[in-house]
Amino acid sequence: MDGTSNLEALLNARLPGPQRGDRFEDPLAYWLESRFPGSRVTAGGTLRSPEGEPLSCAVRAEVVGDAAEVLDATIDLLERLGAPRGSRLVVDDLPPRDIGTAEGVAVYVDGHGLPAEVYAGHDINEFLDALHERVQGHGVLQAFWEGTHETAVYVYGPSAQDLLDAISPLLAEHPLAQNSRIERIA
Repeated sequence: MDGTSNLEALLNARLPGPQRGDRFEDPLAYWLESRFPGSRVTAGGTLRSPEGEPLSCAVRAEVVGDAAEVLDATIDLLERLGAPRGSRLVVDDLPPRDIGTAEGVAVYVDGHGLPAEVYAGHDINEFLDALHERVQGHGVLQAFWEGTHETAVYVYGPSAQDLLDAISPLLAEHPLAQNSRIERIA
């Protein structure tokens, strides 16, 4: 049935506003406008922990067209954009659909518990560059968060295991990676 529907993409992606916009919100807005004229993104947001760490994000839209067609086409788009496993798409009263094919890991780097000479001799940006190089061909470093005690780096790709295999040598050898921890996030 054609008409106007409400769409909500609940994304299992740890992305703050600018990265959420670049990765999902803006591409969805442009795509909806061209594929389903009259449709528009109405809101986006990021759920954060009490400490401020991004936990997941959402994008809402008003869509014009057959709700079932919108649902199927939007799933295809979001998965091509890298929607992580554990995401969900809802269009009005249609049954919610679990979506996402990307997997993800978070690398947490100790921000204050290492010897002072480690922080003095190494820059976090150098570590991020090295991490970016390690994941090339396996995934993408999509965002990071600087907390009070640690910095989290969120990496997504087709296989969490491939990401872990690619970054494990860096975590074993880089001085800033002492006391680091890894969490599977998608």
